[in-house]
Amino acid sequence: MFDVVVSALAGVALGLSLAAPPGPMNAIIAEESVLRGWGSGFRAGLGAMSADACFFVLALLGVVTVVRDVPVVQRALFGFGGLLMLYFAYGTATDANEAFGGDAGNGADDSTASGEGIETATDGPPEGEDSKGFRKAFVLALTNPYQILWWLTAGVGLLDPGTFALDWLGGLTVSTGSPVIVVGFFAGIALWISGFPAALVTVGRRVDAFAPVVAYLSAVVLALAGLSFLSKATGFLA
Repeated sequence: MFDVVVSALAGVALGLSLAAPPGPMNAIIAEESVLRGWGSGFRAGLGAMSADACFFVLALLGVVTVVRDVPVVQRALFGFGGLLMLYFAYGTATDANEAFGGDAGNGADDSTASGEGIETATDGPPEGEDSKGFRKAFVLALTNPYQILWWLTAGVGLLDPGTFALDWLGGLTVSTGSPVIVVGFFAGIALWISGFPAALVTVGRRVDAFAPVVAYLSAVVLALAGLSFLSKATGFLA
């Protein structure tokens, strides 16, 4: 029984190792959360999680290894992924400017006179507003070489049937390739994509300057990731 629990927790840890590190996926989740609320951030996370479900199936079929074995596929993914990230970075910056920058140049007089400027600048679009976060995260995750490389490394350990002992836990064993660890893996991702947006929304409600900073920072992260990917694509070509 304890071995089953340990295997499930190992799966959760693997899921968090993929979902939690800073990067373009979390930039989109952060943007959606601070601009449109928890629901939009969670849906963006579901987009990335759906891509992982696709990679899971492709890894089972052995298709993901094509990225490792065929350099031209790597070049195409880095190039297309980089362009997509730059496009989404522009959209993120535009959305953030519309939500938080409209009153930036009006000064205190306009906001005081109307009584609406400060509220509009800090609140952003209302919860539930139509969002493309799911599609953005899904498409970007499918073209994210680093996400695919994760499936070629840690993902292999997740899927490969076997066991390994945790001597420091009294010899308890983790069963890889089992349904328990796979369920734990996706539970770890679900934990992150629900908790991360909730934390951002909670802090954003208490600190007025937090949401604009996160929104613009998300655009910067996407832009830097896009430039990095394009640089790697041209490096492959060279």
